Amino acid sequence: MEKMREIKAALFDLDGVVFDTEPQYTVFWGEQCREFHPEHPGLEYEIKGQTLVQIYDAWFSGPLADVRPLLTERLNRFEQQMQYVYIDGFEHFLACLHEKGVKTAVVTSSNQPKMEAVYARHPEFKDMFDAILTSEDFSASKPDPDCYLKAAQRLGVDHEHCVVFEDSFNGLKSGRAAEMYVVGLATTNPADSIRPLCDEVIKDYIHFKL
Repeated sequence: MEKMREIKAALFDLDGVVFDTEPQYTVFWGEQCREFHPEHPGLEYEIKGQTLVQIYDAWFSGPLADVRPLLTERLNRFEQQMQYVYIDGFEHFLACLHEKGVKTAVVTSSNQPKMEAVYARHPEFKDMFDAILTSEDFSASKPDPDCYLKAAQRLGVDHEHCVVFEDSFNGLKSGRAAEMYVVGLATTNPADSIRPLCDEVIKDYIHFKL
């Protein structure tokens, strides 16, 4: 395990890291996969943590490319109705970071329409972080390090002094590629499966301290 550096910024993915939304996405994608890929049972578990572009490229291209607008419409409608419940201990943990003078940012592959749904449920959300970066801010998706490097730049903090909180394989690889300290949350994938990509694994933020 890499030794913890002096942390000046904490960078959080959104789903499965700030909000416990992954079980809801599993339900949504389970319905879509059973409709369009009945030959591949359990596909919704294989695509966990992937961006919409990655899902489309891998599973809804060629003859199925025409259903993308329908899926996007369904997903947007679903996200407007989702429950955005904070991961246990997150709000207290974030407050402790602010007390220590640690800057914070959300770094998510979600788009602005999704974030508007979040803000509607949680009017306080924008004021909780020093920056919020969405898919519109990046030129490359995770596992590319672009998103986390841009977040560090936005906060004015060197990558060596940043910690990344992620739950998906691509997100963890992104934090690794950015050469940041990586904390993996075992909310989406089993702890043993993500441990090789992390410096530390946690199940939630209760009792966790930097």
